[in-house]
Amino acid sequence: MPRAARFLWFRGAAVLLLSLWALTSIAAAASPEGMWLTAGKNGVVEVFRCAADGDTLCGRLAWFRIKPGDRNAQGLDLNNPDPKLRGRSLCGLIFMYGFRPAGPDSWEDGAVYDPESGNTYHGTISLRPDGRLALRGYIGISLFGRSEVWSSYTEPLPSCPSR
Repeated sequence: MPRAARFLWFRGAAVLLLSLWALTSIAAAASPEGMWLTAGKNGVVEVFRCAADGDTLCGRLAWFRIKPGDRNAQGLDLNNPDPKLRGRSLCGLIFMYGFRPAGPDSWEDGAVYDPESGNTYHGTISLRPDGRLALRGYIGISLFGRSEVWSSYTEPLPSCPSR
């Protein structure tokens, strides 16, 4: 192979490898794993992979603020439908589980437990183009539900719970 042809072949291979590396980096960056500040700025949720299979996502309450005068000053799961669980702390509680990949930047078939009501809802999560995370909880079909948009949280995590 002539020297010029070899140079062009190596240059093409290098461009191809760099392009594949860049695409892999972008795909790896598009993950909801990490810490997220809730819409009301009164909680931080850690989204993580639930199991070794690497596909299913869960979420745990990493920090939350207790409002002054709140009847639940200790941050317990008082509204849980199971009386045996009402004494457990909300701090560290896994309240999102079972979210499976549904396409680029979206996960579905999950469940979201709402400790304020004691109800569990179907859920979806998706990464928005602006880098924020959208969570939708619903009963039955997604049309009947509520959405929240969370922002990435990068500050040191305060002690849980906090006033």
